[in-house]
Amino acid sequence: MNLDRAQLVDELELLRATVAGKCSGLTDDQARHPGELMTVAGILWHLALVENTLHDVVATGQPERWAEWLEAGRDAAFEVGLDLPIEEVRSAYRDNVELCREVIAGRSLDDPVGFAGDRLVTVAAVVEYAVQETSRHLELLRELIGE
Repeated sequence: MNLDRAQLVDELELLRATVAGKCSGLTDDQARHPGELMTVAGILWHLALVENTLHDVVATGQPERWAEWLEAGRDAAFEVGLDLPIEEVRSAYRDNVELCREVIAGRSLDDPVGFAGDRLVTVAAVVEYAVQETSRHLELLRELIGE
């Protein structure tokens, strides 16, 4: 994906807005349907963690923490959302998106950052990762909601 800054950010913003729209107005029961791991609540929590990772890596230079989360189990990033009220999960997603917006606005897409261990990539590559991850999980949300 070789997009300029406006295209890349616009694509991520469109995906974020679509995710938020798909999850708006759902009750706790609807967000946990069908009651297994792949629920709207679980996917939205996972996407909040993706945004959190983008913020940590790009803004603060912290290493990404997926390995830490996965120590609790392969599906740990989805499970936390199952135990929280959906409004809290939506709020976590919104808050992490806002942090990332600020970070992306303040950085050049060409800036190098550490990602996935000791590998250096550009801010653009991390944003592209967020686009791909959000897009992939949006498809799962659409299936769960029945669209």
